This record gives sequence, structure tokens and C-alpha cells, in this order.
Amino acid sequence: MTDGFSKANNNKTRTTEVMKKHNEAIQPSMVQHQKLIAELFDEMKSLVLQKNNQYGDSVLDPKRYFSSAPTDEQIKVRIDDKLNRLVLGNDSLESDDDIIKDLIGYLTLLLVYRRKK
Repeated sequence: MTDGFSKANNNKTRTTEVMKKHNEAIQPSMVQHQKLIAELFDEMKSLVLQKNNQYGDSVLDPKRYFSSAPTDEQIKVRIDDKLNRLVLGNDSLESDDDIIKDLIGYLTLLLVYRRKK
């Protein structure tokens, strides 16, 4: 005869074993995903820094020839423009992947702006 505590312990042990097997099964997939995430962020870091240098820090320190909108609003307008291109699906100017990369870049720059504020 077993008491309720022993049954609970046995169930917990079985659950732990099942979870361990499950984690071992997904581990290679998760490691692969983490590598891809790291590669993408490395690529994005290089891209954002390259564009920031190429355009003379124009997003975070814009030259005001026409617009007097606050910097964060200007960034949000750029994000809106990119989202609109993505929604319209017109890849004659740039691919969806390029638009998504630009969105990641602008969102990153928006966070940078908010942190420096």
C-alpha cells in the first residue's frame, strides 16, 4: 500500500524524467536557434553602425533644414514609412528582408535616443 506522498513523489520523478528527455531532444534545435539569433544581431550591429557612419549620424543628430519635429518623432516617421512599404508589399525598391532590417535598425536607434535622453 502506498500513501499519497509516495504517489506524488513517483509522479514528480516521472514528470522530471519526461522533461529531461524533452529538453535533451530540443537542445540541439535551441542551440542552433541561438546561434542564428547571435549571427543576426552581429549582422544588424554592423549594418546599423555602417549606416550611422555613412549618413553622418543623421538619425540621432539630424540636420534641421526643413523639419523641426523632435528627433524621436522623426525616427517614428521613418518607422511608419518602412512599415507602410512592408504592408504594401512592393519590393521594387527594396526586399522585405531589407525593410525588416531597416525597421530593426530604426527601432534600435529609437531605443538609443530614449536612453540618451
